[in-house]
Amino acid sequence: MSPPDQPGVRDLLAAPSFARLWAIGACVNSMRWYDVLVGALFTLDATGSGLAVAVVTAARSAPMLLFGAFAGVICEALNRKRVMVAAHALAAGSSAAVSLLALLGWARPWHIALAALVSGTVWSTEMATRRRMVGETVAPRLVPRALALDTLSGSLSRLAGPVAAGALYEFAGLAAAFAVSCLVFLAAVALGLGLRHRQETRRLALAQVPRDLAEGLAFARSHTVIAGVLTVTIVMNLLGFPYAALLAPIGREHFMVAPTLIGVLAAAESFGAFLGGLRLTRGDPPGSGRVLLVGGSLLMLGCVGLMPLLPWFWPACALLVLGGVGTAAFANMQSSLLILHAPAQVRSRAMGLLTVCIGAGPLGILLLGTLAELLGPMRAIHLAAGTGFVLVLAAGWHWRRRERAGLAKPGQAL
Repeated sequence: MSPPDQPGVRDLLAAPSFARLWAIGACVNSMRWYDVLVGALFTLDATGSGLAVAVVTAARSAPMLLFGAFAGVICEALNRKRVMVAAHALAAGSSAAVSLLALLGWARPWHIALAALVSGTVWSTEMATRRRMVGETVAPRLVPRALALDTLSGSLSRLAGPVAAGALYEFAGLAAAFAVSCLVFLAAVALGLGLRHRQETRRLALAQVPRDLAEGLAFARSHTVIAGVLTVTIVMNLLGFPYAALLAPIGREHFMVAPTLIGVLAAAESFGAFLGGLRLTRGDPPGSGRVLLVGGSLLMLGCVGLMPLLPWFWPACALLVLGGVGTAAFANMQSSLLILHAPAQVRSRAMGLLTVCIGAGPLGILLLGTLAELLGPMRAIHLAAGTGFVLVLAAGWHWRRRERAGLAKPGQAL
């Protein structure tokens, strides 16, 4: 049992605002990975091209790179709850449109790409709205645990999402798969409408947006911890996480398994992240934020790079489970460090910049898709994960050196 000064999971969930935001996160996180795999499987069936799969998958993340920083500025002025609810309603409409097109037999890969762009635009607001609100519903000392629980549910959603996507696509088809997506987003809308949220808003002056963006970027560059988080995030989303875009061709061509088992392979890392998240919700993080962020990233990249070397399906899944433990540490510290170190007046902008860094994913997906066409999917993953490992190791060493020199303070660059 947790001591009085260390509230447990039940205490966190007893707070109505946190519980609703946590449930909304479970809904939208599951659909993020669910939609990606359904779109990848349909595109692979329709085109047979790994590059086409990469392009459709990249469309899901591209808006984060383009609009993430703007979302951060906008959400410091407008009501974050309203932005969040409107975004999820838009995603529900997009999924409903794809489901209808598929039911009529008109669906094409470009329709999936267009729907992915809409969903990606919705996702570009996630960090500056829901994720920020999660960190602000609890006392500062409980932020890491609250975000760990939120990350835990995200990992569980990533685990269930791909498995459900593969099974539904295989046995029910594209129309049913996207109908389920629509219903889940509508559930998120209903939860959001009942959320109690107070925020001091202000008039959004579009002429000030460039200045606000510049101020947020200058602050991030001058703060060692925030600059370190953003640097590692860029590398992970450019060279680490895009491996998921090639799981469909690897599952079919290397392991020779059906879509349902491809969903299991896609969910393996998420299962590891779920296990890692369980540990993080039980108490204070075991180590410094820097060690967890960098060490978790290195573990994930190492396991992803080694996975295609294995000739057997289930050992490959087990290796990705281990990598997922590293993902949990990375994901938890990624948001926790920003929320704890960024002042309230620039916090949404910092979270918006984090969204932009996460938005490096589509560039990585396109890079990995091109490498897959030239070298094959397995060699492409080896090269990307190996390069990412070296870059994260270098960033972590530089961060540690500045900490030892006493420079890890606001106002000091990485």
